[in-house]
Amino acid sequence: MLANTFINKKILIYGLGLSGNSCLDRLYKISNVNIFDDNLSLKNHKNKKYFLGKNKILNAKFDYIIISPGIDIKKCILKKYLLKNQRRIITELDIFYLFYPNNTKITITGTNGKSTVCKMIYDIFKTKNFDVRLVGNIGNPPLTEKKIKKDTIFIIEASSYQIDYNKYFRTDYAAILNLNVDHLERHKTINEYAKAKIKLIKSQEKDKISLIEKQSIILNKYVSIKSIKSKLIKINYDKKNLFKKKINNDYLLDKNNLNNIHFVYVICKYFKISDSNI
Repeated sequence: MLANTFINKKILIYGLGLSGNSCLDRLYKISNVNIFDDNLSLKNHKNKKYFLGKNKILNAKFDYIIISPGIDIKKCILKKYLLKNQRRIITELDIFYLFYPNNTKITITGTNGKSTVCKMIYDIFKTKNFDVRLVGNIGNPPLTEKKIKKDTIFIIEASSYQIDYNKYFRTDYAAILNLNVDHLERHKTINEYAKAKIKLIKSQEKDKISLIEKQSIILNKYVSIKSIKSKLIKINYDKKNLFKKKINNDYLLDKNNLNNIHFVYVICKYFKISDSNI
């Protein structure tokens, strides 16, 4: 198991939200785990025996530092320590991947419509009785899922924050739905924001599938057949939109959702799902 990576390692989990707690639950039996949160009142948390004070952290050396998506390493209590030890930083998605490297993963990112796309794919896959799990920013943290089988499929909603610090995570299908000005309080520029998203595609292997908007200037600036290993699909929006007449939900008639449905359709076709099921 790739998860053997963490056996007897010294690990700091930074952030005690759902993500941080799911990592703690998965690792505390096999690793030497400590936890920290900028909200120091959490020191009295149920897992307080793992809590390590700032001064002790600054004098410690960890094999891995797992940071929650909400942690900005440039604006947190341990800023200097994290910047100095940036090569040790990993995420919940990294741990998830190392525990389940062979399960099919469909990862959706972008600015607008990620949750809706994930839910549509999930619902369509359920009509074919796939063992499919909805995780990430939508649904449960992936490490909390139970009874994982070889054919379990994970549909993952991933933010730029989660992707940015990944070291190990790989996905079979990667979709960047759209890219608009967002989260610049952390990424500073649209180019840096784009690079964080595109890391999802650039980490893929040659037999995997990546999808981007055909007309996106910034995505096409950084993503080309020569710059990635995966098979690149550029989604061209059909002005007639073959599903538009069949949609009874006004929410889905929003421009972004109508565009994003093209991603849903292409991904479902890779799993041999019929138009009628879609």
